[in-house]
Amino acid sequence: MTAATAIETQASPVITARDLDLTFQTNDGPVHALKGVDLDINEGDFVSFIGPSGCGKTTFLRVIAALETPTGGEITVNGMSPDEARRKRAYGYVFQAAGLYPWRTIEKNIKLPLEIMGFDRAEQARRVEKVLELVDLAGFGKKFPWQLSGGMQQRASIARALAFDADILLMDEPFGALDEIVRDHLNEQLLKLWARTNKTIGFVTHSIPEAVYLSTKIVVMSPRPGRITDVIDSPLPTERPLDIRDTPEFLEVAHRVREGLRAGHAYDD
Repeated sequence: MTAATAIETQASPVITARDLDLTFQTNDGPVHALKGVDLDINEGDFVSFIGPSGCGKTTFLRVIAALETPTGGEITVNGMSPDEARRKRAYGYVFQAAGLYPWRTIEKNIKLPLEIMGFDRAEQARRVEKVLELVDLAGFGKKFPWQLSGGMQQRASIARALAFDADILLMDEPFGALDEIVRDHLNEQLLKLWARTNKTIGFVTHSIPEAVYLSTKIVVMSPRPGRITDVIDSPLPTERPLDIRDTPEFLEVAHRVREGLRAGHAYDD
């Protein structure tokens, strides 16, 4: 057994879904968002969810975060229901838009969840300083969101989600609106952040290269109703310079993701 295999064997699931269904009732009839989803996410995994628009990627992330309630099957987060995990601050959530309050400075935006949780001022200041360094925004705490670029605002949003030090970080396509150069840079920074913090990360994306570059595991989903068509354990090394995307190993995984997306379209609703 290799060292990597031994580590994987010892890892324990922090998120487990079994036969998970979610159907929304609308004025136009039921919308089947998720169907029969089975998945384990282990401690320290970086898991990307990829699929066409409307396939249930974000819905599944929202189920983990107790923002949506499944209509069938089971899901646990740290051995608890998602709602219990939410109350115990088990995860931080990063949305597609940075969602920073324009009238608060960056450090005060990051402090907001800490204020709500009742941390004292000294602890708030310590945590803000720490997470600003983690996302390479040290020295920008007194700035307002409108004084920062889009990429810097998203890094501030990530810092806010990290401020209360949850073990799980859920990220809903946080870089989708950014240009390719900024996106590449933030992908590199996110990998470094993950390596430093050892968080378990769930990451929604529409980009095949982004999913393959970032992940230890890639979950490929079909069009609605959202099913999992493939779960790919990445063979890529932990250290990933951007030019790894030109290697045969990277291209092979990207090809499998693409084939999984095509296979998903063969399902009948």
